Amino acid sequence: MKRTIIDELVKWKNSNRRKPLLMTGVRQCGKTHALIEFGKQYFDNTCYVNFEANDKYKAIFEFNFDVERILREIELMDQVKIDSGKTLLIFDEIQEAPRAITALKYFCENKRDLHVACAGSLLGVALKQENISFPVGKVNRLQMYPMSFREFLMACGEEKYLEIFEEWYVDRAIPELYSKPLERIWKEYLIVGGMPEAVSEFISSKDFSAVEEIQDEILNDYADDFSKHAPISEIEKIRLIWDSIPKQLAKENNKFVFSHVKQGKRAHELETSLQWLKNSGLIHILELVSNAEVPLSAFADASFFKVYMSDVGLLCRRLGLNYINILEDTWIMPFKGAITENYVLNELISLGKSPYFWRSGNRAELDFLYEELGRVVPIEVKAATNTQAKSYKQFCIKYIPNKGFKMSLKNIALSDCEGTSTVSLPLYLIWNMDRITQNIGI
Repeated sequence: MKRTIIDELVKWKNSNRRKPLLMTGVRQCGKTHALIEFGKQYFDNTCYVNFEANDKYKAIFEFNFDVERILREIELMDQVKIDSGKTLLIFDEIQEAPRAITALKYFCENKRDLHVACAGSLLGVALKQENISFPVGKVNRLQMYPMSFREFLMACGEEKYLEIFEEWYVDRAIPELYSKPLERIWKEYLIVGGMPEAVSEFISSKDFSAVEEIQDEILNDYADDFSKHAPISEIEKIRLIWDSIPKQLAKENNKFVFSHVKQGKRAHELETSLQWLKNSGLIHILELVSNAEVPLSAFADASFFKVYMSDVGLLCRRLGLNYINILEDTWIMPFKGAITENYVLNELISLGKSPYFWRSGNRAELDFLYEELGRVVPIEVKAATNTQAKSYKQFCIKYIPNKGFKMSLKNIALSDCEGTSTVSLPLYLIWNMDRITQNIGI
């Protein structure tokens, strides 16, 4: 299955600022597979070192940080040749060898022409540990996510829709010839999500029950990770937060409330555990902005936020939704709204955007907004075809943004909302939002 992160890896390979790469991301999202495929496509050979599978590699780093010695011993161990410019050296599960992480500094300083890429389960968590001497300024970072809807279309053999909509303009309504199958595939994506194993099963069998079994296995593995990798003092609190996220998302006002995790629990008792889940890649935290001026980060309120899951399919599974209800559109609010919001957030993040949400007292709330070229872009999300949005209108009146989006299942269109060029964008076309607005010059 093709992953768009390969394009980012190619940019890293050819960059003049290239340093050893640390790839982070939620467990089982496909980091190792992507690196191996990248090596096959763009290098003469790949040297793969897995620190979890074999302890012998750890010993190589225990003596000193002489890069030439380290490479020579890896070559002898695996009977491979490591050539700068021709070999991709992959350090997998590198969190199991803290000295290997420290050694990346010396690879950067003394062997810059060698392509070194690293990944690992819960690497984002491991990098926060105090016992790891992190090579600050000596590595490049890349975050990987579960498969986006665009990647799902490619995996399902539906690339034709990517080509059809590559140059689509808002003045042409989308005919049912395209909208009906895309809506169906989009609903399938909500159920399956973007975890590669679940997607692969769906492609081969079209059996949603088999997909659910895989999702249950993944969720059980995540729960096991809490016990294996989290600090003992945080394990139970992490479980409590993890269990509360779907319930809190499904509420009408889905602001995350610490006291809803467990009665009597306060923010200061749970903040470390919440951060652990974020560092693991399992969740996204969306902060409130009340004053939507640039830079948005300067006005973000870290004490008022929403929590979303990194994979929409796993959210559906944790909510216990039946796939038949989603396919036949018999599921109800607030589940429909929560899942659609989670989907949109994940798509925005996969596009490299850093979203927030806006609230004006108790009178108005906007689902998402992000910053682009020194301007704020508002987004209103609807789960069906109704795009009446009082909050969006109030936002436009107050801030007069240049452009904005109403994302729903309504057909594509361009309209004016209080001076703001507003694109009505179908939920299955978020992957192409930037090109669509560029095509009309906004």
